Amino acid sequence: MSNSSSLNEFLLLGFADTRELQLLHFSLFLGTYLAALLGNGLIITAVACNHRLHTPMYFFLLNLSLLDLGIISTTVPKSMANSLRDTRAISYWGCASQIFLFAFFFSAEYSFLTVMAYDRFVAICRPLHYETLMGSRTPVKMAAAAWGSCFFNALLHTANTFSIPLCQGNTVDQFFCEIPQILKLSCSNSYLREAGLLGVSACLGFGCFVFIVLSYVQIFSAVLRIPSEPGRHKAFSMCLPHLAVVSLCFSTSFFAYLNPRSVSSSSLDLVVAVLYVVVPPAVNPLIYSMRNKELKDKVRKLIQLVLAQKQ
Repeated sequence: MSNSSSLNEFLLLGFADTRELQLLHFSLFLGTYLAALLGNGLIITAVACNHRLHTPMYFFLLNLSLLDLGIISTTVPKSMANSLRDTRAISYWGCASQIFLFAFFFSAEYSFLTVMAYDRFVAICRPLHYETLMGSRTPVKMAAAAWGSCFFNALLHTANTFSIPLCQGNTVDQFFCEIPQILKLSCSNSYLREAGLLGVSACLGFGCFVFIVLSYVQIFSAVLRIPSEPGRHKAFSMCLPHLAVVSLCFSTSFFAYLNPRSVSSSSLDLVVAVLYVVVPPAVNPLIYSMRNKELKDKVRKLIQLVLAQKQ
């Protein structure tokens, strides 16, 4: 039995016990991490360096790529380092930092996905009012509101979580520190306050999901009324990448946090965590670049420019 004030470290869940499998885990995570860095880095550079991409849609996409880098950089490097060093330990403050950064980036990503749905709704359903509703300052204000509110939300959750007495040991049943796993270590009934805050956050997340669904119902209704085939194709091309990313992020998160506890296990939780923490940041750039010809052309030119400079 130990109190949270006396804890110096936590023990994370390892992917394997044998050295060969630990090195395999390190290699797979390293490849995925480098793919995420490359894909999101190219999108950020392409949007930042091309004035033609300085529009609200690409501005929000740049922010989304920053958040993807933040999510995967918060969790994966520590897991790789532990596998390479054959350890499971993470310091108390390292765990607190992971919880804060993950909560911050994760909630901000859902905020930006919701904002991007609104941007697509205005562009397709209210095209004549787009410049008025999404003027030059509006996207910046929306982004600042998302970043700021999610920062204070993460700060509140982190402070509240680590104010709870922990008396169930220091073993975290996950490969990174997250609030639900820390609450499992709390003393009886001492976690109810934070559980209530998590419930409020879950309701807000579900509200974002409902808003996105309702937006796309109206978007697709408007697209189907477009008389020309090229017009419909262009509208669908604008929306499908965002819709695919939303589906990937929400489906994996819902499965992770809403799966029945009766069928849950450490191994299943580990696999599901990889699906919603590691896979989306690596796959999202590919989804956006595949369906967006303009972005794909800018990324291709950027790669050609870098290769030409090296030669």
